[in-house]
Amino acid sequence: MKLWQKNTSAKKEVEQFTIGRDPEFDIILAPFDVLGSMAHAIMLKKIGLLTQGERELLLKGLKDIYFEIEKGQFTIEEGVEDVHSQVEFLLTQRLGEVGKKLHSGRSRNDQVLVDLKLFYRAAIREITEASIELFTLLTELADKHKADLMPGYTHTQLAMPSSFGLWFASFAESLAEDMDLLYAAYKLSNKNPLGSAAGYGSSFPLNRTLTTQLLGFEDLHHNVINAQNSRGKTEKNLAFAMAGIAGTLNKLAADVCIFMNQHFGFISFPDNLTTGSSIMPHKKNPDVFELIRAKTNQIQAIPNQATLLLTNMTTGYHRDLQLLKESIFPGIDSLLDCLRMSTFMLKEIKIKENILKDDMYQYVFSVEVVNDLVLQGMPFRDAYKKVGLDIEAGNFQPDQSKVNHSHEGSIGNLCLEEIKGKMQVALDQFDFNKVSKKIEGLLAH
Repeated sequence: MKLWQKNTSAKKEVEQFTIGRDPEFDIILAPFDVLGSMAHAIMLKKIGLLTQGERELLLKGLKDIYFEIEKGQFTIEEGVEDVHSQVEFLLTQRLGEVGKKLHSGRSRNDQVLVDLKLFYRAAIREITEASIELFTLLTELADKHKADLMPGYTHTQLAMPSSFGLWFASFAESLAEDMDLLYAAYKLSNKNPLGSAAGYGSSFPLNRTLTTQLLGFEDLHHNVINAQNSRGKTEKNLAFAMAGIAGTLNKLAADVCIFMNQHFGFISFPDNLTTGSSIMPHKKNPDVFELIRAKTNQIQAIPNQATLLLTNMTTGYHRDLQLLKESIFPGIDSLLDCLRMSTFMLKEIKIKENILKDDMYQYVFSVEVVNDLVLQGMPFRDAYKKVGLDIEAGNFQPDQSKVNHSHEGSIGNLCLEEIKGKMQVALDQFDFNKVSKKIEGLLAH
């Protein structure tokens, strides 16, 4: 059963190959397909292609299907090609001939496009909310541990004094900056492609502004060819935004794995958040963060996959685009898992105090001593040479109890309020509440 089927069926092998994994992803798109169809039905009545009675009948039927989806009672039946077909067949089965009128003025091309845009818009909201939760925890940890010193590294070698407050705050600000990339993806997802049909418009007098308003889109893709060409472009931008957040989490996870190592011993977690060894009783393995590190590397590969799928693709729809779902959809789930597990784990992190008082770390204070000598009037090069010679001679004995960094973004001035402000500015760009009200209004029709 296919929307495009006539008298001849495709061979089973061709059908299985072309459908691929679409049914499992189409279930995810189901509620968004219904919302798009509701807006389309209201618009069809507005331009005279449906009567008031037909409009009301279709809206009731679509709402019934929507709430069945919400309750987990919706399936794509055996032999039905996709979610679009399943919804239309259910409407026709339940309502009769009026169900066949719903597809007027649209193609599966713009139908799946609007489904995807609505889904990506909702997914971005979930990613944003999970990022906010982690961001809030990171700023709290940064403030709590702002006085707890730790060594900083360059080239994986001991470098200069750092602090746990500085370390936590670095990931908080990184997440705030990641929101700008995510907003760029959101803007592309928040444009309405409905009414572009197969990519060349329709001879029906469609009211595309109306469906844009009904679905809460910020704007529409005005040019119908560009609307179709936005498929792939939207996914690629979303993939880059996801990769940005994944990169932040990846560095955090890699640090945690190292800092838990017994040679460092900077941090620890309760036993019930780590795993053991089958033969080594002493082991407390950072499996969660190792998997976050691995999963975020997988996510960072998605932009490359999307780019290669889109390479040399000419104007208009191509079946190649179907494969974007196979990396983007699982990538969204994986990123949400990584964000939520990072928050879950960091709530239980334990910090080792007084790390830098150990003589092992005395050389990280070399720059501090050089700077003190400069402040006393010695030229920098002379101060640098003196400290270097003291280290070589074994005479270097710095004060390892404190550091005096006061400039913006340093150990003594974390600028947490400024970082929170940066996150708030980024979040204010999103119009999630407006979108929610529009969808609620659509469902109230």
